[in-house]
Amino acid sequence: MNQSQTKVCAAQFVRPILKAGTGLPELDKPETAVTSDAILLDSAGRLLALDLGLKRIGVAVSDELKITANPLPAIERRSWKDLLRRVADIIQSYDARGLVIGLPLSLDGTEGSAAQDARATAEKFRRSLSIPVYLQDERLTTLTATARLKQAGRNMREIKRQVDSESATLILGDFIAHSAHGRRLDQR
Repeated sequence: MNQSQTKVCAAQFVRPILKAGTGLPELDKPETAVTSDAILLDSAGRLLALDLGLKRIGVAVSDELKITANPLPAIERRSWKDLLRRVADIIQSYDARGLVIGLPLSLDGTEGSAAQDARATAEKFRRSLSIPVYLQDERLTTLTATARLKQAGRNMREIKRQVDSESATLILGDFIAHSAHGRRLDQR
């Protein structure tokens, strides 16, 4: 079998990442998004998380067992098509089974324009991807990520470059922790 035949055969086994069609359910509220699909944590497979920023999008991925979260290089924000293509590529390369998007709520829990934008972007991903999309409260993650990076001895240039993906790591860690807690409560 030559190389082009190998690519064709392998492509038959890759599940489609981009979804065609509509008719998808509404996005979960942030307080229920965490426990809306406890089965997700029962199955093996990675999760991908995004921290949506105006200039950069932080990215993090979990391990197969959903125990740890690790930062990936941030994505420079250009256009929706470019973002979708790049996220779909990351999902495919890590075989991610779910996408977690940070929901930037105000400290009092209300939703401002940034949270509304995050919900709209999450809905676009839900319509475009073949994996479930979740929202996770991301309050104070940037502050915590900045403090962690400072404590690790990073200079300001490194912090600026890494803070978005470090925040995505915190968002994903919180999602995993809250989902596991919700699953344990459901099993009692």
